[in-house]
Amino acid sequence: MNSIQSAASESGESRFVFALRFMAFPVLAIVLYPLFIFGVGSYDALTQCVWVIVLTYCMFCVGGSFHEAAHDTLFRNPTPNRIVGRAIGVVIGIPFTVYKETHRQHHACLNTPGDYELWPYCDPATSLGFRRLFVWIDLSLGVVTAPWIYGRIYFSEVSPLKPETRRTIRMEYLTIGGVWLVLITGLVLVLNARGYDWRQFDPVWLLPLLLSPVANTARKFVEHLGLTSREPLLGTRTVVGGNWLSRLLRYLNFDIAVHGPHHRYPRARHFELAPRLKAYQCQHPDLQVPVFPNYLSAFLHTLPSLWNNPATGDHSDSTRAAGNHSPPAKTNTPTSA
Repeated sequence: MNSIQSAASESGESRFVFALRFMAFPVLAIVLYPLFIFGVGSYDALTQCVWVIVLTYCMFCVGGSFHEAAHDTLFRNPTPNRIVGRAIGVVIGIPFTVYKETHRQHHACLNTPGDYELWPYCDPATSLGFRRLFVWIDLSLGVVTAPWIYGRIYFSEVSPLKPETRRTIRMEYLTIGGVWLVLITGLVLVLNARGYDWRQFDPVWLLPLLLSPVANTARKFVEHLGLTSREPLLGTRTVVGGNWLSRLLRYLNFDIAVHGPHHRYPRARHFELAPRLKAYQCQHPDLQVPVFPNYLSAFLHTLPSLWNNPATGDHSDSTRAAGNHSPPAKTNTPTSA
């Protein structure tokens, strides 16, 4: 039984359905993008809006596959996880090892200054004014800020990375730069040779590339912004239950919205997260875990933090006084699984 079949059998899915789920959106993004550019269906505004929404969501879900590959939970064998992760890293411009090491720190140092993934919101050394400004830059220009934030772990003078890991990352950066240089140069040369009129270029074609990082940044905020606890279940927002649309969206993106259990049990497969949360809540009924029935309610809970307290973890008294939006908890439990 191979890696895909093993994982599928554990979740009750057929091998075909499991493979289709994690491959669907990367493949759809690649296949559908040329159809969007060539105006399949029409160039009218409504049709283009539909294309932009569909492609943005496809590319947003690519981030879910990237995340699962970093946790080695797409496949039992780490090699195909690494291959898929590096391929996605080339597409989105973030080296797979940079993402994996930053995400490792995110789990190990949740809502503390060592959480590279949540900088600058986790860093008490950053001012409230800076974070209030940066949160909107981050949200609107995720295509720029995401590679920069993840890359900090490599370029920082106090980087925790080992020399061999740094060498791997350097090769991945060079590969990404080389692949995109060849692709862009080749495309320009071919189009020029065919007499393409560059005045026909439509900036709308770039919108899915710009909006999908925005969606992933918004997801990051919904998961963590404004929460102070370092305990995995209390320092994250979790979405479970809800209507069929909420359940479908979670399913298609590997239940990443069931985020608190994911932090407490980072090696758990996505289909194990909701049952583990239910069991944990039964064992600890006194804890007020921030659980929401749908994305909208979780987003509305996050919204005041975009201005009042764009922070994670325990900051200065003055920052907390400006608007701590973290749900109360009677106690913090150990973080061991």
